[in-house]
Amino acid sequence: MAEIELAGVSKSFGTVKVIDDLSLTVNDGEFVVFLGPSGSGKSTLLRMIAGLETIDGGALTIGGVRSEHLSPGQRGVAMVFQNYALYPHMSVRGNMSFGLRNVGFNKSEIETRVNAAAKILEMEELLHRKPSQLSGGQRQRVAIGRAIVKEPKAFLFDEPLSNLDASLRVRTRVELAELHHRMKATMVYVTHDQTEAMTLADRIVVLNDRKIEQIGTPMEVYLRPASRFVAGFVGSPGMNFMQADVDTSAKPVARIGNGAELKLDLEIPRSGSYELGIRPEGVHVASDGSAATKAKAGVVERLGERTLIYCTLTDGTELIAQDTGRSNVAPGDEIDLGFDPSAIHLFDQNGQAYHAT
Repeated sequence: MAEIELAGVSKSFGTVKVIDDLSLTVNDGEFVVFLGPSGSGKSTLLRMIAGLETIDGGALTIGGVRSEHLSPGQRGVAMVFQNYALYPHMSVRGNMSFGLRNVGFNKSEIETRVNAAAKILEMEELLHRKPSQLSGGQRQRVAIGRAIVKEPKAFLFDEPLSNLDASLRVRTRVELAELHHRMKATMVYVTHDQTEAMTLADRIVVLNDRKIEQIGTPMEVYLRPASRFVAGFVGSPGMNFMQADVDTSAKPVARIGNGAELKLDLEIPRSGSYELGIRPEGVHVASDGSAATKAKAGVVERLGERTLIYCTLTDGTELIAQDTGRSNVAPGDEIDLGFDPSAIHLFDQNGQAYHAT
């Protein structure tokens, strides 16, 4: 397998710049996920690595070889698309071997590679079937097998699970994680699905507006978002946000809209107005006298192991709190809320984040 390095790459479509001076290294054997909203440039960046889009500026190195001027077939990567693009008249074996036959591999080598890939994907018994006889998840495995037989330096996945239903997405996601664990292959994966990113990635690259907002492990991105954008984009349900006046003259506190004062467990350079962010699990129903403020419960979502409560403070601020799975809170109840100081983030007017120490 191979390291992939992007150095100052850029890409424009006409007058519209979609990637702007971006640098990134994907380590050998690493599973990196590009995560971002539609239009953030994640698929374009993947296609630039694959050679399906030209690179206007900067350098691309794959396995130590400068590659931005190489054709897709010379780069030693294999791409798995959102649409399976299988030949309906061919068997699974035929689909997996087609590319190798085209470039002149001998029959014995093709047989060896197809059988090895089928074993890795646990689909030996499917080799004789046509695509119409397969489920969506099985078709996607065939598409992955077609990539494996090429023995590429790296695998590139462009939203490969988006056409599957919910249960198949979960199952295929697990299969992809197991595949990476078995093969120790370099993999780059594009998605807008946060669950896929959090469960598959060694590192997540969060993209927004032509640039990288943050690179980190899933929990680094979740617990210590680098910017207001990352904090709001990553997490389901999303982070709560509210305006706060911060006083650092003594022990730092944040005064929110209804007058409640929240203790802070972070270093902040100066007093002033900030946006305060806290995830739902950092806001709890307080029955032990630790409440910071009162709220009125609205919608109550009972999810089994936890309960999410959509609350409204007296000033109209809306936020989501979390209670135990056996919560007794009902819509319309007045409840006491406590805030975990270590879970509070502050964001200045430029979107820069400040976290608990």
